[in-house]
Amino acid sequence: MLLSDLIFNKIRVLVIVFFTTFTFVNAATVKLGIDNLIDSQFELIKGKRVALLTNSSGRTGSLEATAEVFSRQKSFTLTSILMPEHGYYSTVPAGQNVESDSLFGVPAYSLYGKNRRPTWAMLKNSDIVVVDIQDIGIRSYTYISTLINVMDACAELNKPVLILDRPNPFGGLIVDGNVADTSLLSFVSIIPIPYVHGLTIAELAQMANESGWLPKDKNGIPRKVTLQIIPMTGWTRSMEWEQTGLIWLPTSPNIPTVQAVRGAATTGVIGELAIVSIGIGTSLPFQYFGLPALKNSESIALLTAVKDTGGIEGVITKFRATSGKYSQEDCNGLFISFVQNGNYKPYSAGINLLLMLRKLHPELFTPQSIGTAQQSMFKKVTASPILSKELLNFGTDQQVRAASQVGISDFLEKREKFLLYKE
Repeated sequence: MLLSDLIFNKIRVLVIVFFTTFTFVNAATVKLGIDNLIDSQFELIKGKRVALLTNSSGRTGSLEATAEVFSRQKSFTLTSILMPEHGYYSTVPAGQNVESDSLFGVPAYSLYGKNRRPTWAMLKNSDIVVVDIQDIGIRSYTYISTLINVMDACAELNKPVLILDRPNPFGGLIVDGNVADTSLLSFVSIIPIPYVHGLTIAELAQMANESGWLPKDKNGIPRKVTLQIIPMTGWTRSMEWEQTGLIWLPTSPNIPTVQAVRGAATTGVIGELAIVSIGIGTSLPFQYFGLPALKNSESIALLTAVKDTGGIEGVITKFRATSGKYSQEDCNGLFISFVQNGNYKPYSAGINLLLMLRKLHPELFTPQSIGTAQQSMFKKVTASPILSKELLNFGTDQQVRAASQVGISDFLEKREKFLLYKE
């Protein structure tokens, strides 16, 4: 054998080993609820008329749309699709109404427009509602609000709900941010859970159903739905998204990546105050933080504050957004990224950013800088009467931090019996 052939064969072996290793590392280690339903030959919904709450994030591990899979089946009938905020293809901007449509040969009803709760007309031709949608693990993200409304409607109409479970992108160990005060529940804080709750969508549904968190009936008794769950296999609470082997698909226009999910938990509530840019209108939403007037020394102080929380890295930079706060202006500030160490506190990091910004620029935290509408929305999204008061009335840093963690210990204790997966 010629030397060139020997070299070629060695290179060939190395290439095979590399791609075999690459494939193994990136092969999905988690089997989704939808895949387990398929493996059961759709046992739980055979012979039924099915309404499906989903969007384009509801896919099998091989990326086939659940709605399309359902539309082809003969053992049951897909009668309708229910769509949350952002629409089926997750392209409608936040806050904009979604229009009803027809998809895969069935009606696709909007649950983010005139109706945010399914009507009798939407569900009358269905025996069961199946849920397959990728939540992002943040309380203010409205997919869980739509889920609660669907559960409520099904409880009233005596229709069961089947949830096909999916991973929480944060994993199941990271819990951060105050529990929503029951006096401030809304569509962006629909149940009393922390801002980053550490539950899968099925665990969350089970906890809400059993804890009396669904709306009350005419007799003042919380409704309760007949709930079934097809869990994942291979998922553990210590798994962050990258460890699942699954591919992330954008769940909304400003959540194109898993890093954007983490950024939203850090800078999302800050954006409600409209005093800084958080990168909305850039290719990296929620990962930028800044404003035109920021000095380099102030950016360094902000970066130190956010890194002190742990699990976060960043650099001093300049950026320009095409929309949102300071649109078309160069902003000085930070680009932040997140380390997968299973121990970071994204909401707490955002509080640290706010406190340092307040120290550097107290004038930004006056009624002249933050209007009534912005204060109201901040209070609504944080769902805390104490946090907004302490922050905007210049309570001490300690008081603000304490307000941002109210209720977590009790929540962790209460959620224990609803956990479906081990660490």
